[in-house]
Amino acid sequence: MSNSTLSPTAPTPAPVSPPASHRARSGGCRRALYLGAGIVLLALNLRPALVAVSPLADTIRTAGGMSATSVSMLTALPLLCFGLLAPLAPRLGRRYGMERALLGTMALVVAGTALRMADSVPALFAGTVAIGAGIAVANVLLPSLIKRDFPMKTGLMTGLYSMSLFGGAALAAGITVPVQHATGMTWQLALACWGALALVALLVWLPQTRTRTRNSSLSVREAAHPVRGLWRSPLAWQVTGYMGLQSLSYYAAAAWLPTLLGDAGMGASTAGWMLSFSSLLGIAGSFLAPLAVGRRTTTGVLAVIGAALCAAGFTGLLIAPVAGAYVWMALLGLGQGAAISLAMLFILHRAPDTRHTAQLSSMAQCFGYCLAATGPALLGALHDAAHSWTLPLTVLLVLLVPQAVTALGAARPLHVSGRG
Repeated sequence: MSNSTLSPTAPTPAPVSPPASHRARSGGCRRALYLGAGIVLLALNLRPALVAVSPLADTIRTAGGMSATSVSMLTALPLLCFGLLAPLAPRLGRRYGMERALLGTMALVVAGTALRMADSVPALFAGTVAIGAGIAVANVLLPSLIKRDFPMKTGLMTGLYSMSLFGGAALAAGITVPVQHATGMTWQLALACWGALALVALLVWLPQTRTRTRNSSLSVREAAHPVRGLWRSPLAWQVTGYMGLQSLSYYAAAAWLPTLLGDAGMGASTAGWMLSFSSLLGIAGSFLAPLAVGRRTTTGVLAVIGAALCAAGFTGLLIAPVAGAYVWMALLGLGQGAAISLAMLFILHRAPDTRHTAQLSSMAQCFGYCLAATGPALLGALHDAAHSWTLPLTVLLVLLVPQAVTALGAARPLHVSGRG
């Protein structure tokens, strides 16, 4: 009988874990995706609470016994907040951190929309100011956050950010009146409903306040000291001028286009949809314009093309506002969408670092939105005086010329400079 030799059993190989560098990259990608989604959701809330007023303007004016100029202040007041409170945003970001400051902006939007539920004209204006204050700070801090956390993806993130702005505006313009009619809710409740979207953004952004960005000691010391003297830079003023003029054109048109189309014989729901349709096309323009930069096309050329598209849209509204409404609103949407993206891109490209981005964003939005705030009231006053939309539209056409000129100056491949 032969004895068989027993061979030792081979050890079972231990599971191979991915390298630490791979895990770090995977975790970093997840954090970047979550942060990017949070930025998009925040940006989605920066226009609905304001734009929703426009399709309800006639209802608010009739129910509240307000003049056209008074109703236009519901759009102008937030713009004034954008301008006057913009200088405070970098300070809040440095003191509390950008993540916590942005959480506070959504809290203000939620509180402001809740306040507008009260059946009171003072509450309506107080809530509007609170919403404007929250959005004013977010307007300044979000471009700085993109510059800091996505330095190699500024074009893509600017496109997503601007696309979200127009997406929120399209939602508000398109569904506010239909939802009000379908549910029978009051106009106050129809405005307040947009606070729910801000509440979702607040909850999604909340985890970001528990994260701390790892900065070098040098960057921490630099961040504690703002850039000064930027207002002496001609390039900074060209960026500011473009921001203000394109904002004036957008907000003035958004405030009064549904009323203009209604005066020309279009129904209220259809007129509101036209503003939404324009915003939908704006999504495409705002996303594609930053991606086209550098592909044989400069930002200056794109800005001039955007102004030309807006000019064609305003001209069409002068000639045949209802018959060609879809064409005119498509042209306006594409032109205005490209303009807001390029305004954000100018801030990011003309600033050499995060500190300069915050201060340039603050300056551009402070002076720019103060200028833009005159637009809705100016158009309302011109219409009340002339009893026609010809003069207001002509003014918007003329203002496209300096808008294009400032864009060509802001498009130069230079950096702004200031004293640290």
